[in-house]
Amino acid sequence: MIKLSELTEKLALYIDPVSGQHHLRATCTHTAGSLLHKFSVREYVAHPTYLSLQIDHHRHIHLEPEFLQYLNHSCDPNVYVDVTRHEIICLRDIDANEEVTFFYPSTEWAMEQVFHCACRSANCLGEIKGAMYLNRNLLPRYKFTPHIMEKLHEQLLEQRFVDNTDTN
Repeated sequence: MIKLSELTEKLALYIDPVSGQHHLRATCTHTAGSLLHKFSVREYVAHPTYLSLQIDHHRHIHLEPEFLQYLNHSCDPNVYVDVTRHEIICLRDIDANEEVTFFYPSTEWAMEQVFHCACRSANCLGEIKGAMYLNRNLLPRYKFTPHIMEKLHEQLLEQRFVDNTDTN
């Protein structure tokens, strides 16, 4: 990994020389529950992109500061993106030089760009499509934004209705 720049006292931008992929790494240790960074809306986007973040049922944004677009996905994330408070919160302790990642389906109902995950976590889900497609048994592993929790609840109620209709 090659360090491109130190962005804040807490984050640095790196690039993988083989893949060319950028990512953020912690420059110091962070404790579970602590604030890693605040963000704001750089712009609202009419249609989701692979760089946008879903903040409610029908709105997507590009983040400010712009370097937060390099928050990559992991099936074993170390941060949560709180779209209500516009904060990135540590889910667990993060070591200095550890990549900072979040679980994309925690904010995205249906991914604009489906991809095969390469996080190498023991809990890796493989193909990442969005929260809509998650196995319900996996939900307790993750923290989801309010709009995703609402959609998951609606989906569960619909499934129960279908299941009850099938058994009658």
